[in-house]
Amino acid sequence: MSTRLRIGTRGSALARAQTGLVAEALRDAHPELEVEVVTILTSGDETSTRAALRERAGDSRAAPADKSRFTKEIEEALLAGEVDVAVHSAKDVPGELPDGLSIVAVPRRADARDALCGGHRSLGTLPDGARVGTSSLRRRAQLLAQRPDLWVEDLRGNVDTRLRKLDDEGLDAVVLAAAGLARLGRGEGDVLPEAEKTPAPGQGCLALEARTGDERSRDLVAPLTDRGALTELTAERALVRALDATCHTPVGAHARMQGERLVLAAFVGLPDGTTWIRDTLGGGTDEPALLGRAVAERLLAAGAAELLRAAEDWARQ
Repeated sequence: MSTRLRIGTRGSALARAQTGLVAEALRDAHPELEVEVVTILTSGDETSTRAALRERAGDSRAAPADKSRFTKEIEEALLAGEVDVAVHSAKDVPGELPDGLSIVAVPRRADARDALCGGHRSLGTLPDGARVGTSSLRRRAQLLAQRPDLWVEDLRGNVDTRLRKLDDEGLDAVVLAAAGLARLGRGEGDVLPEAEKTPAPGQGCLALEARTGDERSRDLVAPLTDRGALTELTAERALVRALDATCHTPVGAHARMQGERLVLAAFVGLPDGTTWIRDTLGGGTDEPALLGRAVAERLLAAGAAELLRAAEDWARQ
C-alpha cells in the first residue's frame, strides 16, 4: 500500500498555512506517511487577482461572486485522482458537494468570530461616518444594521492586502475572520462579540474532502476530526442548504457545543442593513442537521425567503 497522501490546496498564504497545519497533524498521526502538498490555482484566485488589478486602475466594480470559485478546480483534481484529499476553509464549501465527493474530516475549530482591525476595539468606538472595509455581504448587512451611519466599502485581496489598505486608502477599520488572522500569526484585530456579528457558516472550520468510497484516505484523515467541530459544522451547513443560501445572500450561522447541548444562532438580512432576522435555538448534539433545518424553517416562517431574494437582487445590481 502506498505511504503517500497528496493534499490539494489553494495557493494563498492562508490556504498554505491551513494546509500546513493539516499536513503536520497527519505526520504526527502517521509517522510513516509521506504527505505531499499540491497547490492548485482556482478560478477564485484568478478573479481576486483581476479585481485587485481593476482596483489599482480605479475601477471599483465588484467581481462576480460564486462560492464554488474557491473549490471547483481542487474538486476536479480530486475526481481526476490527481490529489487524494482537499483542504478547504469550510465557509468556502458550497452546501451541495459534487457527486462522488464527501467531507471526510473536520479538525478542531478555531475562533469562529469576526475581528475588527484598525485600532478601534469595538463597533461602538468607531467615529460617526467611519469608513469600514469588507467584501462580505453578511458583514456589510450586520455592520449597517448596528451602525447605519458607517460607510462600508468593498475590500478585496488576501489578508495582508486588506490590512495594508487600512493606511493606503485611509480606512478607519476592516473586518476579517479572527481564525485567519490567528493562523497567519497576525496579532491585529479585536474580536467582535457574536451578539453584534453572527459569523459565516463554517467560519473557523477546515473541511477535508475526499472521493466517496476512498476508504484509505478517509481512514488516514479520520484521527484529525474533532467531534464538536463536526457537529457544529453539520448544523450550520444544514441551515444553509435548507435556506438555499448562496454567496449573494447575507446569512450568518454559528453553532456552539454546550456540554450535550447544541445552540445555533442565525442571521439573515439585507445588505443595506435596513431589515434583518435573527434567531437562536437549542437542541441535542445527536442530530445537528435536524437543528439546522429547524432554525431555517423558523427563519423562513419569519420572512427570510423574501429577504434572501431581495438580497440577491441587490448583490447583482
